[in-house]
Amino acid sequence: MYLKKIEGPRAVKLPDGSVMTRADLPPAETRRWVASRKAAVVKAVQFGLITSDHAMERYGLSAEELMAWVRASARHGEDALKATRVQKYRQP
Repeated sequence: MYLKKIEGPRAVKLPDGSVMTRADLPPAETRRWVASRKAAVVKAVQFGLITSDHAMERYGLSAEELMAWVRASARHGEDALKATRVQKYRQP
């Protein structure tokens, strides 16, 4: 078995003790962003699995969009990433 050479770690340990690998990330061609996929990208960036620049390039996100996900997740948890909850968690 051959491993592809990559920048950065292949896996990171999360505070709850679980391990997140690059295989846990959504596919690069993802266009439908449900809360669980957004949360996976946010966790990967926060815990150093991928950089924010790499996430923006891989998923075609703007810096504002990614930072909005990170802020919403940090303030209100994964529920704030749901499209149906935007008005409830929106900044005044």
